[in-house]
Amino acid sequence: MTTPTGPRLRASDAEREQIATILRAAMTEGRLNLDEGEKRLAAAYGATYRDELGPLTADLPDGGRAALARSPEAQAQAKAEMRMFVRRRAGVLAAIGVLFAALFIANGALFFPVFPLIVLLFFLHWASWGRRAYYARSNRGDWYSRGDVQGRGDWRGRRDWYGHGRYGH
Repeated sequence: MTTPTGPRLRASDAEREQIATILRAAMTEGRLNLDEGEKRLAAAYGATYRDELGPLTADLPDGGRAALARSPEAQAQAKAEMRMFVRRRAGVLAAIGVLFAALFIANGALFFPVFPLIVLLFFLHWASWGRRAYYARSNRGDWYSRGDVQGRGDWRGRRDWYGHGRYGH
């Protein structure tokens, strides 16, 4: 049950479902015909170990992740996440700006320094454009290229795989 690289790890339902989604996207693009796609889907749902999932997408460009990232569902999810990210940052920065203004007014200052406001606006702009660039990369498939479903990298110790986010939450 062990291999030279270590023990085989069991595949989760989420991992099997992601591979199935990749295979469906490849069938939609015409990269797999109906018969071959159905066989691979059956093999994906029947896989017990992670290393059984890799060969199912190994012959697809970028393991099929680029097609998955271009799907309307993935793009809608990326846009929704970006909007939520920007809203959270904007709320925090607006609260800090109101706090600065209240402090200056409470101290009796008639002049509100523009510098803190400019810094806050700069960080808001930077955060929103940085996140947009992150999701623009995701539409090329980079966001979905984690793990070693197709033999790249090592799954052991990876906390950012399958829905746990960029920071392992």
